[in-house]
Amino acid sequence: MAEFLDTARRDIESRLADLRDEVRRLESALAALTDRRAGSGRRRAATRRAGDGRRRRRGRRAGGGTRAAQAERLVKTNPGITISELAKRMGITPNYLYRVMPQLEKDGKVRKRDKGWHPAGG
Repeated sequence: MAEFLDTARRDIESRLADLRDEVRRLESALAALTDRRAGSGRRRAATRRAGDGRRRRRGRRAGGGTRAAQAERLVKTNPGITISELAKRMGITPNYLYRVMPQLEKDGKVRKRDKGWHPAGG
């Protein structure tokens, strides 16, 4: 009987060690996936239900970014600047600006003439 109990105890301890190793591997894999997703730049905004049952988007509000303000300042100091030039000076990819600049134009802050962007007042 004692031999059976010793064998069962060793089997359980071995299995627990295996499970601990597996937990560590799974946690590492999850961390790698989480880091990768966070760095991709393309995440879906989290949503939650408002008190009245409607879904609300969480996160930054549209148009409140400092990048838009930075782009507007660059346009004012460099009339006729293109999106590629703006992106280089800002150290970002142009894709973001193809969304932001039309919104700034809609807001009356800048205007597009030919390929360049100009201050709205000038």
